[in-house]
Amino acid sequence: MSTSLDNRYLEDWLTMEEPEDVLDPELPIVDPHHHLWDLRRITSQPHRDFLQKVYLTEEFTNEILRSGHKITHTVFAQCAAFYRKEGPEELKAVGEVEFANGVAAMSASGLYGDTKICAGIFSYADLGLGKQVKRVLESLQKASPNFRGIRSPFPSDLNSEFLGGFEILGEMGLTYDNYAPDYTRLPKLAELAGMHPEVTIIVNHLGGRVDSNENEWKKCLEKASKQKNVYLKLGGAQQRLNDWEPTFHRNQRPQPISSDDLCERLGKYYVKAIELFGPERCMFESNFPVDKECVSYRTLWNFFKKIANNLKLSETEKDQIFSGTANSVYRL
Repeated sequence: MSTSLDNRYLEDWLTMEEPEDVLDPELPIVDPHHHLWDLRRITSQPHRDFLQKVYLTEEFTNEILRSGHKITHTVFAQCAAFYRKEGPEELKAVGEVEFANGVAAMSASGLYGDTKICAGIFSYADLGLGKQVKRVLESLQKASPNFRGIRSPFPSDLNSEFLGGFEILGEMGLTYDNYAPDYTRLPKLAELAGMHPEVTIIVNHLGGRVDSNENEWKKCLEKASKQKNVYLKLGGAQQRLNDWEPTFHRNQRPQPISSDDLCERLGKYYVKAIELFGPERCMFESNFPVDKECVSYRTLWNFFKKIANNLKLSETEKDQIFSGTANSVYRL
């Protein structure tokens, strides 16, 4: 394993985990949300404080192989990795797609295992450019046949420039991922979804920071669930947000958390989310290496499998929530 010294602080902590047996190891899984990056020279937030400084092809594929879970495909998630240094500002994100496409090519060689890494890719484009964003989206498409869409914020007033850009997503058949810790934005996102039912919208990380006001989170998430073109990623609740750290974060615990403990602390949020959206519009996500600061890859997927088992999901529903939804949404 080629883990650099820049990752050792986190890796050493994970070795103190009580190893768990892999649950249902033959269940096919698509990991629809992970990052790849090199943060050793990054000084801006939030990337500056991430403990996993280097996370590239070998680090991620080793993670998968060590886990024992059957990860068939993965989707690269926008994280401002390897943006172009020069050129027009609006086209700098093309560098991220070019990078992820290179990783997909490395993965296709079979030298890193059977998982198809970066089988889907979503990056960034500024929809505030209005219809002029089409040139940017076309450049992103040209950078990789695996490019599927973008992740970006949206303005609270849903102004005409943004809506003009959003309309282009629909015309080009591209997806729209969105995340912010503040779940109170979700009703506005639902409004956007209603205006453009032709665009597939994917809410990341359970919609926002789940522990601040559970009842309000439920109400906001329910409004988003009413729009049938809105899908939900189940994960990311384990991540640190600015100065807030969950009690099971690396900085708060002497050893990593177990899947049973995660079920006890977070299970109710996942259960509610699945009840609202249904397995056909939900997909479990790793959000690695961000969530690696709280839990190992093996334990995280065990946690997800226990959630599915506790809900007594059928085999068809499990296939949907672990791979089918992601395969469909990202056209893998």
